[in-house]
Amino acid sequence: MREKDIPGLLQEAQTRCAPVLAALERTEQVCLARVLGAFQAERIGARHFAGTTGYGYGDVGREALERVFARVFGAQDALVRPQIASGTHALAICLYGLLGPGDHLLSGAGKPYDTLRAVIGTKDAGEEGAGSLRALGVAYGEVPLAAHGGVDIPAVLAGMHANTRVVMLQRSRGYAWRCALSIADIQAAAEAIHSAKPDALVMVDNCYGEFVCESEPTMAGADVAVGSLIKNPGGGIAPTGGYIVGREDVVARVARRLTSPGIGREVGSYASGYQAFYQGLFMAPHAVCQALKTAVLAASAFALAGYPVHPAFDAPRGDIIQAIELGSPEKLIAFCRGIQAASPVDSFAVPEPWAMPGYQHEVIMAAGTFVSGASIELSADAPMRPPYIAYLQGGLTFAHGCLGLASALRSLSQA
Repeated sequence: MREKDIPGLLQEAQTRCAPVLAALERTEQVCLARVLGAFQAERIGARHFAGTTGYGYGDVGREALERVFARVFGAQDALVRPQIASGTHALAICLYGLLGPGDHLLSGAGKPYDTLRAVIGTKDAGEEGAGSLRALGVAYGEVPLAAHGGVDIPAVLAGMHANTRVVMLQRSRGYAWRCALSIADIQAAAEAIHSAKPDALVMVDNCYGEFVCESEPTMAGADVAVGSLIKNPGGGIAPTGGYIVGREDVVARVARRLTSPGIGREVGSYASGYQAFYQGLFMAPHAVCQALKTAVLAASAFALAGYPVHPAFDAPRGDIIQAIELGSPEKLIAFCRGIQAASPVDSFAVPEPWAMPGYQHEVIMAAGTFVSGASIELSADAPMRPPYIAYLQGGLTFAHGCLGLASALRSLSQA
């Protein structure tokens, strides 16, 4: 594609996806109403923004924030902590809190995200020792998604054992050419799993999925859902942290792993204060809507430019990620460099593939973000493996998303 053709391509792409963009704004309204209602029900005031030090006993800001999250996600309880370093950390805390020697963990949505494989101790991750679940005596199995892209419920039920304690469902596509799970998928799977084995827990990796739909997994039968605050629910404002929401007894078990037995959720201070977490959650439905608009436009534009995309611009979405198959390492690198060049931070940096900890292949990442690694901000990353698929996500404003896509297309035109 010639550089001079890019503005016309983007205009055509935006015109044909206009009804989809309008529908996303309606979802934003529903989600924001729920967030606002939670703030008001918990009578959030300026006093909840203050920081604490030391043990953090009686931290009213922390405790109210967790009650707000529980309400927003339709859950009985929540842990929301700046001390959680990443989504993988939040998932690991949850898994270690819920599983013990002799238990069986089943992934019901195929292979989990690369960084979680080391936590589990899968053989392809090369981390069977070093404190993995497998090394602690937890058995593991996985069931691929069905041909239609949803959970293969009969196969999941067949894969469950008498000692299956947790069935994990990764909502997002991760680094895979697959559908993100819908809330309907999760609800159907949760109902079937609970019917077959009432003591099995359904755990949802909710990263990249918050506020994409009008409801959340914990409103649809999931016992626990887990995510990162530098993704969707932080709204591009939260500087760090993660969350676990779900049944009260489940969250209590995870809290004992977060700190220690006998202490649980009662400690954990944060001297910087909680305003960014409250404000980020309030802004999250809007930020997610902007990111989804960017993803929809990317699907429309790159399909018009001749690249395979997943999902299509008018397909249902369960996460904010847009996969674009570029076909060569050179084009993948060019795409990421184009996104980086359109960033407000470190626009002058030149992304290069590198051996990123926790990943099997070299990864290239474009992330000129205000919060380091915040994938609710416009960013793109990919493992350097055929067929060289870029995974685009984020965009705090649709206007910035448009500029970023134009930059990526220009970079490709010069590759």
